[in-house]
Amino acid sequence: MENKVLVTRSSMPEMEEYFEEIKELWDSHWLTNMGVKHKELQSELETYLEMPHVTLYTNGHLALENAIAAFNLPKGGEVITTPFTFASTAHAIVRNGLVPVFCDINDKDFTIDTCILESLITDRTVAIVPVHVYGNICNVDEIDRIAKKYGLKVIYDAAHAFAVKYKGVSIANCGDASMFSFHATKVFNTVEGGAVCFKNDSWVQLLNDMKNFGIRGQEEVSYVGGNAKMSEFHAAMGICNLRHLDKEIQKRKSVVERYKQNLSGIEGIKFCPVQENVESNYAYFPVVFDGYKYTRNEVFEMLNEQGIMTRKYFYPLTNSFECYRTYPTAGVEKTPVAQHLALRVLTLPLYADLSMDVVDTICESILN
Repeated sequence: MENKVLVTRSSMPEMEEYFEEIKELWDSHWLTNMGVKHKELQSELETYLEMPHVTLYTNGHLALENAIAAFNLPKGGEVITTPFTFASTAHAIVRNGLVPVFCDINDKDFTIDTCILESLITDRTVAIVPVHVYGNICNVDEIDRIAKKYGLKVIYDAAHAFAVKYKGVSIANCGDASMFSFHATKVFNTVEGGAVCFKNDSWVQLLNDMKNFGIRGQEEVSYVGGNAKMSEFHAAMGICNLRHLDKEIQKRKSVVERYKQNLSGIEGIKFCPVQENVESNYAYFPVVFDGYKYTRNEVFEMLNEQGIMTRKYFYPLTNSFECYRTYPTAGVEKTPVAQHLALRVLTLPLYADLSMDVVDTICESILN
């Protein structure tokens, strides 16, 4: 192809809309430190996500790290999570002085396998960090049951699940807290950014302390915090993008439907089944090449040669990283389903303005 087709492309408003949104910043010169745009986006997200509290961050990783830290879990405690995720998930656990315990995933929606999760709980287990993947959500009902049975905290890594609803309710409502990423590659972006969603009123001050050096006034510092504030320019981008989000998701849905129309019924090509009672955000389009005439890696290379960028997402698994090899549950042999899929999943290009002609070309390249 003449121009490369990227695996994803950021949704952006018209330039004029963004310029109009940030114009007042030249009058106020208030560019950060929870200004007007920050507060406006926070309020709009609380409404959109049906949550009483949303705290904005400079990125999703620091949002997750702070969400875990807010529980003040005992150092050395075990936190059950999945290896089928971005490195950030396990890093946020370890950087809080906790030990990740890697649980395998199921082969239907690629989320944490709740059939074996309970068997990993010990007297050292303090929390669960499940991961919603590709817009597929975890078995939140079963995770809630298990967490209540053992008195465990649940912090969802919902980086892939913004705008997803379960039984008509925002997925942000699940667990004790949920983290969303607003990175440029996500369905909803603020260029860089993230948020923690929660219901505990006492956390409002705590999370603000964590992300703003513990500063509560010009002469008062009450907490040993860091710096993870979202800027006004990033918040303004979020305000603009949120206006168009529902239409963008519908466009993404049309792209996914076209892929399925072209690739369904082909031996060795599999998709995630549609989840019951879930309104998806169509964040990614993962395809499993299992028994196809070409391996996942061969398809990856052939498409790459044609200027079509895809992603082996997630490969390699987090529990195979060098920095985790000394942990008790590290090693891909302990999570065989995750390893099987990590070797076979390819996410195809997906974004709102991807043309149907390009989708058809990608599918023809895979099939021919």
